[in-house]
Amino acid sequence: MKKVLLSFVFVLFSLVSFAQGTWAIDPMHSSVNFNIKHMGISFVQGRFDKFSGTVTTKSSNLENAAFDVTVESETVNTGVEMRDKHLKGDDFFAAGTYPSILLGGATISKDKNGLYMLKAKLTIKDVQKEVLVPVTFGGITKNKDGKEVMGLQAKFTINRLDYNIKYDPTGTGIAKDVDVSVYLELVKQ
Repeated sequence: MKKVLLSFVFVLFSLVSFAQGTWAIDPMHSSVNFNIKHMGISFVQGRFDKFSGTVTTKSSNLENAAFDVTVESETVNTGVEMRDKHLKGDDFFAAGTYPSILLGGATISKDKNGLYMLKAKLTIKDVQKEVLVPVTFGGITKNKDGKEVMGLQAKFTINRLDYNIKYDPTGTGIAKDVDVSVYLELVKQ
């Protein structure tokens, strides 16, 4: 009986320590993407090529985790050089003045459907606003090198006008709402 109890305690301790700690974004297996309606009839998709960040967990799941993500606005990429240059300029991200887009959050909870809801502060340009971000926890495993990795996915929508991105304020040519999709693989540090 004592061996069974010790085995149970060891397994429980292993599961808890398996996930808790600091996890760094693996940029080779992650992406930060956006999608915005153009002229009311089509969509422009893009991404940011450079980003970094951590998630600090306190248990074997995301409850009470802290998020700290930095996206380099200068790396916006839609595949069209002229459009990317415009997006980096003052009409949009003003990347020379505001080189980073920040997402930080310390409040995350699980809803009745098992989806995590991250209450975070999103900073774009000179505006910081609270956003509610649904986060899907993909799980934890070990990679080919034996390192622990965690998968997360988040999809949410923001109104670009809320962040002083005022080009075409009517939303006729470029929609006001921007769909953001983030896919993260993080490696335990």
